[in-house]
Amino acid sequence: MSDVVLAFSGGLDTSYCLLYLRAECGAQVHTVTVDTGGFTPEEKTAIERRARELGAASHTTLDGTTPLYEHCLRYLVFGNVLRYGTYPLSVSAERAIQARLIAQHARQLGARALAHGSTGAGNDQIRFDAAWSILAPELEILTPIRDGNVTREQALAYLHAHGVALEHERPPYSINRGIWGTTVGGRQTLTSHEPLPDDAFPTPITAHGTTRLTLHFIRGELVGFDGTLYEHPLHAIAALEETAAPWGVGRGIHVGDTILGTKGRVGFQAAAAHLTIAAHHALEKHTLTKWQLLLKEHLALWYGQLLHEGMFEEPALRGVEAFFERTQRTVTGDVIVQLSPKRFEIEGVISPHDLMHARFGRYGEQATDWSAADVRGFARIAAEQLRIFHTINGETV
Repeated sequence: MSDVVLAFSGGLDTSYCLLYLRAECGAQVHTVTVDTGGFTPEEKTAIERRARELGAASHTTLDGTTPLYEHCLRYLVFGNVLRYGTYPLSVSAERAIQARLIAQHARQLGARALAHGSTGAGNDQIRFDAAWSILAPELEILTPIRDGNVTREQALAYLHAHGVALEHERPPYSINRGIWGTTVGGRQTLTSHEPLPDDAFPTPITAHGTTRLTLHFIRGELVGFDGTLYEHPLHAIAALEETAAPWGVGRGIHVGDTILGTKGRVGFQAAAAHLTIAAHHALEKHTLTKWQLLLKEHLALWYGQLLHEGMFEEPALRGVEAFFERTQRTVTGDVIVQLSPKRFEIEGVISPHDLMHARFGRYGEQATDWSAADVRGFARIAAEQLRIFHTINGETV
């Protein structure tokens, strides 16, 4: 074996993989970290230092935040995608883009294999394996943790035997941070009934009372709030997360179906994602036709499902994205949101494309664009086929 590109986070599992591939397989291991908005500059430096100390032939940090937004997150907003109406698919989106960028990097290096540190119990193993088998089918995929069924204790012992000292104690919560949200796993999420305590979430609740934010959208994209416009929607999302997270909004526990068929629970903190999607959806309800909304709702279910299942390279998703994008031409305006601790409300919408216009009538009060005879005829024709059905069949069907 020669050159192997390893998806590297600097944690226990990927540290074990790096050392194992070098010592047991004789590989030259090139480590890659894809930052999707979850690492500080100090953390990225520490990850590179860990890779060098463990003998990586090279280490590369790739910026995945812009590709993540441009190729995935903007469409999750356009589609108002929340898995089972709850979870904003932050990890699924990150893995799709990380897999793409790592495969591209491996090909540029002329590597012979790709490797990741996923266990055999979760979704990420499927997401990386599936994406890499599509994007770089000529490369072997190595999974030392999964193939060896390596436990945390075994990985620690192996590293210690090779003179590498890592922390012995498992942290109380496993955290995955990204621009679209943070997931939290712990002892409680392994049960079906225990809630995560407040201190499990990365941002403590420090805000009190109520406040209002006005979110600004242009063609479906969040561009700022409270009068401040940002250079890129990514900057608006990051600023909104920093502003709203101390209110404790966008928190929850998602109960979902894994790709392999089991059920799983995970906590999440995603204030910006939840606020953006809720505000965007409210704006769309004022600016899109009912058929646009209904079609988008159906397509969004498929988009989220295929993304979650690791099928981001499915060409049908490119067609869905094109449809989503086409619908956003009139989704421009402001959305007023009220924040309170652990909750928020959409108060209203202001848009030049608002279809709720008094010129065409006031719902439930006054019709200005049709007559009583128009409505009588419309109702009869709308019910015609059912009238025929029930006239012929009576109560027999």
